[in-house]
Amino acid sequence: AEPAESDMPAGGSSLFSGFRVLGLYSNHVPHALRYHLKHRESYVVTAVGRSFHTFNVNRLGIVAVSNSLPDEITCLAADRMLVFAATGRLISAFARNKEVVMHYNGHEQEVRLLLPLGDQLISADSGGDVIVWDVQSGEVYLRLHFDPSTFDVLAMMHPSTYLNKVLLGSSQGALQLWNIKTSKLLFTFAGWSAGVTVLQQSPAVDVVGVGTATGRIIIHNIRLDETLMSFTQDWGPITSLSFRTDGPPIVASGSPQGHIAFWDLERHQLVTQHRHAHRTSIAGATFLQGEPILVTNGADNAIKVWIFDQEGGGARLLRIRQGHSAPPTTIHHHGNDGKNILSAGQDGTLQSFSTVHERFNKNLGSVNKKKEKKKKKGLTYEELRLPAITAFSSSVTRQSDWDGIVACHRDRLATTTWNYQRCTMGAHHLQPPGSRRGAIATVIAVDITSCGNFVVIGSSCGRVDVYNLQSGLHRGCYGDDEKAHNGVVRGIATDTLNQLTLTTGSDWLLKFWRFKSKKLEEEMKLNAAPASMKLHRESGMLALALDDFTLVVVDIETRRVVRKFAGHHGNINDMTFSPDGRWLVTVAMDCTIRVWDLPSGSLVDCFLVATAPVSVSLSPTGDFLATTHVDSLGLYLWTNKSLCGPVGLRPLPADYQPVVETLPGVTVEETEQEVNSEEEEEEDVYQSAEQLGAELVTLSLLPESRWKSLLHLDEIKKRNKPVAAPAAPAAAPFFLPTVPGLTPRFATQTQTEHETQVTYAWDPLTSGPEYVLVQTEDPLRLLKDCGPAALSVELNSLAPEGGGARELLLVFIQMIDSMLASGRDFDLAHAYLALFLKLHLRSLSQDATAMEALNHLLSRLEKGWAELQASFDQSLCLLSYAKSALL
Repeated sequence: AEPAESDMPAGGSSLFSGFRVLGLYSNHVPHALRYHLKHRESYVVTAVGRSFHTFNVNRLGIVAVSNSLPDEITCLAADRMLVFAATGRLISAFARNKEVVMHYNGHEQEVRLLLPLGDQLISADSGGDVIVWDVQSGEVYLRLHFDPSTFDVLAMMHPSTYLNKVLLGSSQGALQLWNIKTSKLLFTFAGWSAGVTVLQQSPAVDVVGVGTATGRIIIHNIRLDETLMSFTQDWGPITSLSFRTDGPPIVASGSPQGHIAFWDLERHQLVTQHRHAHRTSIAGATFLQGEPILVTNGADNAIKVWIFDQEGGGARLLRIRQGHSAPPTTIHHHGNDGKNILSAGQDGTLQSFSTVHERFNKNLGSVNKKKEKKKKKGLTYEELRLPAITAFSSSVTRQSDWDGIVACHRDRLATTTWNYQRCTMGAHHLQPPGSRRGAIATVIAVDITSCGNFVVIGSSCGRVDVYNLQSGLHRGCYGDDEKAHNGVVRGIATDTLNQLTLTTGSDWLLKFWRFKSKKLEEEMKLNAAPASMKLHRESGMLALALDDFTLVVVDIETRRVVRKFAGHHGNINDMTFSPDGRWLVTVAMDCTIRVWDLPSGSLVDCFLVATAPVSVSLSPTGDFLATTHVDSLGLYLWTNKSLCGPVGLRPLPADYQPVVETLPGVTVEETEQEVNSEEEEEEDVYQSAEQLGAELVTLSLLPESRWKSLLHLDEIKKRNKPVAAPAAPAAAPFFLPTVPGLTPRFATQTQTEHETQVTYAWDPLTSGPEYVLVQTEDPLRLLKDCGPAALSVELNSLAPEGGGARELLLVFIQMIDSMLASGRDFDLAHAYLALFLKLHLRSLSQDATAMEALNHLLSRLEKGWAELQASFDQSLCLLSYAKSALL
């Protein structure tokens, strides 16, 4: 039954449902590495908010996403079976990289260190408690308490070959070696007058690497309490340490500036360094066991894999998964297929995210100043970077010939061009002629024409300029005195045929210009100052968001206002049209996403999100809606339900209260497989029933060579007759082995407990041979295991001449009859019966009982074949009609 008109949606959106989030890979929590023995592959586990992701190192493809935890993950650790994640005071253990199987609750402060050690888990919190847990039961095995003022635990490791030992490092600089089984302090190391930030086991036994807050790296022998060597980096505290285990004595150290240094332990010197390996602090750096590969992650939302194959021991970037390190501000779909989304973030980067697979993601790079400025000495990396992109426009029409993306920057009058195919920043910096360096005006709006040859740029001083994208030359400006508006230009749009240019500004005016002559044709007074503007070129509908939180839709053909919408309670941040121009989707600071139906002029869908959306884009195919949100690094995709089935949309009342819709999470790609622990059982695979229906005929799964050649064994043996004489068989043992029991029986090598066989025993009462047929649960299974030659021998042995009896012949006929009655193994039943009649038909013709059984079997055969023949004839008739009939 259809719902009543008064019924409102039960919750959330009636048009969109959360699908997945793009561009989330890592945060400030150090990663954890796992090696799967069965898959022979390494996996890296990174924390992203309240869940963690598992990537394979070979392709950096996501293979598992954990269930969400109630709070943000503060630290990660992994062993062969489980992944441990700490959220506040709670520690959770995950199986199969997804499901929570155990909770460890006992800390009074936030947990910041985790160390799996065999069947135990060691955790340390900020309050000075170090707890040893039993992993299976979740019980506390040992609890140690340290005074944070004298020994604040900041690092923890298990020295190799030291049974039940754990080494603790403190912010005061001292180190302590504890036996967690006997709860005894074995030794205290004085330290180096600096807080310990990292402890790492070296490939050599008894030797550990110690990283300090002053930037020192100490290689120390804990058995002799002797410092072997030390290094110092100038980039602040040591955030991570890792030793190469594939041969070269190299140790890598991370820094808060994002630099990585590589030190040679034999020559006691710096080998090489990678500056700005990450945009933020190096959260974790780990070498793969026995491989020249380094895995790093940082708070810049990036995972990088480095390989050491350069001359001089240098490393190069092998693989990368990177998103925005600061929240994205503007997104647009690029292309007509809707598979790529261009995104500009506050980090100054322009990136392309694929909705198909993350291996198609592109990073067009960060915004840098002109090349000639790079040659000047004394400029730092930060000084070369331009401000973040505030708005951009893209076109695919001529992107193969020249740059197809133009971007505006915060507090800059010049705009930059970008090339999507080369994934680089373009050669042009478009700036109005005669403008002074350091001018106060900034570029606000930009739009590329549909032909891809020109770009129209509006600035805060009221100028609207036209540039040629191929040459980067200025091609004129709109308005008298080179000013199109008496205020800030808030929006620019051009129509499909390059006939009109539409501009709007803070002077409350919407102006219509001739594109070629740049003359003003008409202007329209608005009810409030416009904040932004969006044109749907195919339908000619122009949407304007006003500062009074209302929306106005103008038809550029008639140049009249055709729709007015009100309902938002905050600034409208962005809007987009559906591909057919029927819907207008708007997002605002009131945390709502609203869908307006233009033909009916009503609100048809509205839902709340947890954080305010700042940008929105609907794909050209209409399948996905993409949104970005305040303080969020990801791009959230919403599925359009109307493409999957009928959706009943009706006008919502003015007092409609929207319901909060949960933001979508990360999903595993279909081409990837989930990683399970080594001892976890694989999921049950669906198995088809042995017989789908009693009226059907089921064939066996055996290859044709097992039953198709049964009638031609003589010819095959003659053809395969060996040329050389057969070798003499091995001598039989003097004492033949027998089977224990009252009746003496000889044992064979192939005899098992579950086989069906015919044995011959001596009956002491009759003083003659007695034939005993031993049956098992499935005698047909043993016949399937036999090859053609062995099967022929078995059937020959059923006759009295072969050592069998006439009763066995009747039993075999009954077995074939039961196979035909059940409909299973239809091909084997006919093949076995054909060989059986070829071998024993002459002897069976002299037995009336056997002939009666064969006649009964013949009637069953004729009935079965009649049903099959009728089905065959019907199918052949239908095929012949389809081929010859004139449809």
